[in-house]
Amino acid sequence: MVYQNDNTRCPPAERAISLGLVPTTSRLSPSRRTAASRPARLRAVGAGDDRSDSVSRAYEQLRGLIVSGQLSPGARIAERAVAERLGLSRTPVRSALHRLLQEGFVGSYGRGSDQRLVVTPLTQEDGREIMMIVGHLEGLAARMAAELPKGERARVVRRLRALNRELAQESRKRGRSTRIFDLDQAFHHEYVEDAISPRLRALHDAIKPQVERYSRLYVSSLVDELSTSVREHDVIIRAIAKGDAAAAQRAVENNWRNAGNRLARVIAHMGERGMWSTWDLNGR
Repeated sequence: MVYQNDNTRCPPAERAISLGLVPTTSRLSPSRRTAASRPARLRAVGAGDDRSDSVSRAYEQLRGLIVSGQLSPGARIAERAVAERLGLSRTPVRSALHRLLQEGFVGSYGRGSDQRLVVTPLTQEDGREIMMIVGHLEGLAARMAAELPKGERARVVRRLRALNRELAQESRKRGRSTRIFDLDQAFHHEYVEDAISPRLRALHDAIKPQVERYSRLYVSSLVDELSTSVREHDVIIRAIAKGDAAAAQRAVENNWRNAGNRLARVIAHMGERGMWSTWDLNGR
């Protein structure tokens, strides 16, 4: 992770499904009744799939807008406006917002009719907490990577070394924060994807995009610490190469802990984002 220092409620509403008129008189034999009712059941399943797809699409698009900063920290989110923009009904949008609220991308302020949804602000405390969580999750992934069979572990290590060499080259340049961000993401992705369990992957996929929100906004102010990050990455690589699971976990957690501390100092200097909107919505 490039952020280094030297110190090392609403549930989704169900849409009504029309099953049509199914005759129920004795003139229909059991086989005819089964045949008559089958299309209705198939239509119901298809409608459920459509709802699920719409919720997933609304969730992915909204999360993408938030992570990229197109929906800025503290921005008000109006359900109707979102539905119109995405070309969806309000029901899947409401379900998607409920999920984003649970995952921390969206915050709720006020009560009752005064309740408002906003994009979660970027703050020192929140940034540090998120990075500590990701550090623990990726620390477990690094432990698993160190426990891979020797051949698989060697392949992971080769890729990690190649990515860290590129990061080292970028540390001697200036003004390419996007490339630095991509390389750093790829470095951590490598040992996570090759070793992580399905349960851990689900947790990681839910929280990691929140780090990206901070990365995209503040990375240009953190590139001066890149050489320190490269050295920290070397410690991770050596531990995985040796198959030292405990050392690999410690190295990753230390990397993210430093990242959180560095980010907190940068935010203190540059300011938190989105807090004025929250202040206004609370009526103070």
